[in-house]
Amino acid sequence: MGNRAGERHKGPKCIAILGPLASGKTTLFEAILARTGAIARQTSHGNSAGEHAMSVEASFATTRFMDESITFVDCPGSIEFAHEAEPILAAADAAVVVVDAEDSKLPMLQLVLRRLEQLKLPRMVFLNKIDKSTAGVRDMLKTLQPASATPLLLRQIPLRKDGIVIGSIDLALERAYIYREHAESEIAPIPDDEKARELEARFSMLETLADHDDALMEQVLEEIEPPRDAVFDDLAADVRDGAVIPVLIGSAEKGNGVLRLLKAVRHDVPGVARTRDRLGLKEADGTALQVMKTVHTGHGGKISIARVLSGSIADGAELPEAGRVSGLYRMVGREQSKIASAEEGETVALGKLDKAETGGTLTTGKTAAPRLVTLSAPPPVFSIVISPRDRKDEVKLSAALQKLLQEDPSLVLEQNRDSNETVLGGQGEMHLRIARERLEGKYQIAVETRPPSVPYRETIRKAVTQRGRHKKQSGGHGQFGDVLLEIKPLPRGSGFEFTESITGGVVPKQYIPSVETGVRDALQQGPLGFPVVDIAVNLADGSYHTVDSSDMAFQLAARLAMKEGLAAASPVLLEPILKVEVDTPSDATAKITAILSQRRGQILGFETRTDQPGWDIVEALLPEAEMDNLIIELRSATAGVATYRARFDHMAELTGRLADDALSSRGKAA
Repeated sequence: MGNRAGERHKGPKCIAILGPLASGKTTLFEAILARTGAIARQTSHGNSAGEHAMSVEASFATTRFMDESITFVDCPGSIEFAHEAEPILAAADAAVVVVDAEDSKLPMLQLVLRRLEQLKLPRMVFLNKIDKSTAGVRDMLKTLQPASATPLLLRQIPLRKDGIVIGSIDLALERAYIYREHAESEIAPIPDDEKARELEARFSMLETLADHDDALMEQVLEEIEPPRDAVFDDLAADVRDGAVIPVLIGSAEKGNGVLRLLKAVRHDVPGVARTRDRLGLKEADGTALQVMKTVHTGHGGKISIARVLSGSIADGAELPEAGRVSGLYRMVGREQSKIASAEEGETVALGKLDKAETGGTLTTGKTAAPRLVTLSAPPPVFSIVISPRDRKDEVKLSAALQKLLQEDPSLVLEQNRDSNETVLGGQGEMHLRIARERLEGKYQIAVETRPPSVPYRETIRKAVTQRGRHKKQSGGHGQFGDVLLEIKPLPRGSGFEFTESITGGVVPKQYIPSVETGVRDALQQGPLGFPVVDIAVNLADGSYHTVDSSDMAFQLAARLAMKEGLAAASPVLLEPILKVEVDTPSDATAKITAILSQRRGQILGFETRTDQPGWDIVEALLPEAEMDNLIIELRSATAGVATYRARFDHMAELTGRLADDALSSRGKAA
């Protein structure tokens, strides 16, 4: 492979900050901004993400480090908000994954690293809270490595005094740094008693780098000290190619290790040209931008946060697919500063592009840009029925919900015609709680929520023959319709069949469709109060009056026959059964099967995920009535990472107390 000379990647960069919940992402985000002078001081200490004790949406901040502009994006760590990162990662140059070596966070770390690997996004790890760690850093790496298919490469080791971490040793620079709280570290020689440990760790780093560089491999084998520049070039090349994941250490809370991280980002992370290549963007006709997030503000209207992948953009520019840019801004958190134009690589906010959407690609060219990113929202795992407290707010609520869906494509809105319910689905209880808070806070709409109705059905167990006669005389033309219906059950899942075996014209042909209409109307609500399914109805006989018979009379006769016939045919309640597949860490599989069994689930089995070592897929049949809050229980058993997919499988009879409860709840709802 030869020596791969490192390419310096100048120009604005975009870096996503990711990691498991409570790993310290927001703290690192603020420490970076404080160290680079973008904010006056660091206000985030430890776990500080406001009233929800977590970040619930991405935060963007552009700052300058040395001679470069870098936009950092703090992405939420909870799996409920993980989809927020997808359009950001698409347009980012690299990701910094913030971790601590707690076993409970490994499953979420694995999800994060696996996703970055799928996207082929360069990445590095910041091993946080090093000052609170008592374990050896290489032991910590052994704990973390199973979460990544790509080798973790230790770039620094902690410097300890009396068992306390007081600094770090950079293995590439062969230099010690003494930490100073919220200040630049002090450079120091490597202590004599640490030199052997440093040499061993450095040799291990060089061995890993040599796997991708033949010249370095020869030097390592011959115990020749490689040139320092060559080591840095190899580090940058391996990060760029995704061959290794460098691990840097520090304490975000105290601002330690932040400067070394910034220097690694500046030197090792490729620029926007590589990001264009990764996305498959060819030489664009004019400017190309990738929309990373949509925000509706109370005063400024719609804001589209986008990365300039090529060319430049000016305030007032016309984007054929989205509209005219009305305001161009650089961001530091919630603060925005207006700018006249933005160059290639910059991440900016564009005002009032009504047709722009999250994940979309925009150009100034005459031809529409190819869509570079396809966002596929994960299926909802938690749903609520949402309605305005005041009926006059229905139109206002509908408009606000559409804005929420633009801001967060992982929300799903459905109108259930059977139950006349507006159902909002999302990735968990907190996800939908935040959505409700935004409706009530940002849009000033008081709403009510409740669990969605279970779509029960009913059918019959025995066949009956029932006559229905509608006769009314009220001066002039009367009303007359007479039918004899044969009603019988069908196998589960058959639906509804209507036939007729009329002979001799006892029911004229023009009235037979009216009989079917009356039958279908009666199926909308059976004797138990639910739609009727899986039955066959045959019009066997009847009579008519040459003057008084009409379409409506036969409809009413059919409805009467059905109402009496269904009640006499041993009606029975049916409940929907779903096929559920749960993704879970393998060590929690037993807990998951127990949870499903307790919810009347029939366990079908489980299998190992071939694409995700250490994870299983548990399959079960579960009544839809048992799905309420299921995701909360599953995540409680799996350190917050389990998820599931569910689809309708079949209807099953429901009897006894459970059927009584369902009928009782229907009565209360009515």
